[in-house]
Amino acid sequence: MSTVKETDARRRILDAAYDLFSQQGIRAVGVDAIIERSGVARMTLYRHFGSKDALVLAFLERREKLWTKEWLQAEVERRAADPADRLLAIFDVFDEWFQREDFEGCSFINVLLEIGDPASELHRASADQLARIRGFVASLAAKAGVADPEALAHKWHILMKGAIVAAGEGDRSAARRAREVAALVLTDAR
Repeated sequence: MSTVKETDARRRILDAAYDLFSQQGIRAVGVDAIIERSGVARMTLYRHFGSKDALVLAFLERREKLWTKEWLQAEVERRAADPADRLLAIFDVFDEWFQREDFEGCSFINVLLEIGDPASELHRASADQLARIRGFVASLAAKAGVADPEALAHKWHILMKGAIVAAGEGDRSAARRAREVAALVLTDAR
């Protein structure tokens, strides 16, 4: 019975942290807000996550699972069969995301910018998450017959991140604009 309770408490803490960190950033959210939202005691939070940094790392892992794999990659694969079309579909998925009222930007970018120290574990974890997204793009580029998939992935990722930042500034058409540029980059790379 204790294990079920602990699992439930851990899930509630991570759910609360996920929502708060996604919407407000990791620095703006204190442990007290997570405790209040999750309904657990401070001791329970620290039993499951030894520090706020440990909770942020768990948040980033969950974000990769939910946002990167189960949403972005799955949606791109659902929308197109051809690898080149899948590359472009990234921006179609982004376009729908940018139109949503709850658009919150990219947590990986946000954490990377909030924690400016490259030696920080949180900074490195965010950079690693972004590198795995770029790896997904490189994989699609290789399957699309691009001569230098890594080079294309770096360019593509810049367009993706730039579109996210532009959408955060209020440009809800940023994904469509990025898609236009991406189509030119893809044509040139093939």
